[in-house]
Amino acid sequence: MRRKLALVALIAPVLIAAAPDDRPAVQHFRPEGAVGPFSAAVRVGDMLYLSGAIGRPPDGTLPEGFEAQARQMMDNVRAALALAGRGFDDVVRCTVMLENMADWPAFNRIYATYFSADRLPARSAFGADGLALGALVELECQAYAPAGG
Repeated sequence: MRRKLALVALIAPVLIAAAPDDRPAVQHFRPEGAVGPFSAAVRVGDMLYLSGAIGRPPDGTLPEGFEAQARQMMDNVRAALALAGRGFDDVVRCTVMLENMADWPAFNRIYATYFSADRLPARSAFGADGLALGALVELECQAYAPAGG
């Protein structure tokens, strides 16, 4: 028991000194007027996890056609990142879900316009048999969000 207490006494000051700022360990970001039981983004330490975004604008409609939905979806991702003071250059990983994998080339053309060519995130993609609210594409991302950065 004494050895455990001594170890805690040695580690505790290091952990306290390593705290980069006064922000909470976990922060939830939810836009005003959001619909649905989830946060748009959650920061845990230096990582920001974005919920899957679809191409639904604030008025709740779903645009007709894949390209319109993909562009609105990317704009929604931009808005979720902005809630935490981040942008596309901070994104390190994305997962793309497509209702139809034949839309992959069109998605890539749109997606590439939102990122700097030298800061493309790691990415996975898969076809899905149905997405929320009848969406044709969904994207979830993780971003690096260091304290003070």
